[in-house]
Amino acid sequence: MLSRLEQAQQQWGGSHSVIDNWLAERQELLVQYYQLAGCAPYDKKDHALPDHAQIQAFCQIMLDYLSAGHFEIYDDLVQECEKKGPASLQLAQSLYPRIADTTDIALDFNDKYAEGEDKHESMYDEFDKDLSTLGEALELRFELEDELIYNLFANHTGA
Repeated sequence: MLSRLEQAQQQWGGSHSVIDNWLAERQELLVQYYQLAGCAPYDKKDHALPDHAQIQAFCQIMLDYLSAGHFEIYDDLVQECEKKGPASLQLAQSLYPRIADTTDIALDFNDKYAEGEDKHESMYDEFDKDLSTLGEALELRFELEDELIYNLFANHTGA
């Protein structure tokens, strides 16, 4: 995921400040994700999930990133794709529902782990699996987002 981010930053960095800020948020999200993942696997005997504050910080960055995508970036990208023609718009419209599916996975993770400190036994068993599922969803999301951005810039710059 980090190599994909570096490629995106090299390819589109400096071309649009909103995209630059969004990619910077993606980088922070990935750093926090890898910090959480670095704590795994969890030993059920110790009941040691990462510190609740660490989970909350990660989830807050994740929600900020998701919100920026849904409420700022995607609308602008779809509008720009609409200007480029029906093929660009169709691609954007086909990618959006797949991106939204990844949002559901992220929101489920947030609801389960960040919203409360009521940690029952099953959470310890499920954290590794849930974090892995979230990582897969984020990786897919970044791939789809990059395809959307590429579509915009390829059509915008004539590349």
